[in-house]
Amino acid sequence: MKPAELRPLAEADLIDRTRHHRSVGGSELGTRFFDAAIAALRVIEEAPRIGSPRIGELIGVLEVRRFGLQGFPCGWLYIERPDVLDVVRLLADRQDVAVLLEPDPY
Repeated sequence: MKPAELRPLAEADLIDRTRHHRSVGGSELGTRFFDAAIAALRVIEEAPRIGSPRIGELIGVLEVRRFGLQGFPCGWLYIERPDVLDVVRLLADRQDVAVLLEPDPY
């Protein structure tokens, strides 16, 4: 098992998306979203290669993988490092992946 380490932008994505789901669908939806996000992290911690490499191929960063959240149209973007999973972002399926190419201010 490799532990997932969320970059500040990934953590902010999780908080922002959870708040969004709570604001549009109530606390139950917000909780379901958060739980699905954490469950997806646990899956990739156990099996890092499960994520699709397609997004990395599209943006020219071959190490980047994507693993979707069950029941929600978004997914974690991460890079498998020797000892950890470097979790870069939590992006919606329709979100522009070019945001990955923007420098992380942290």
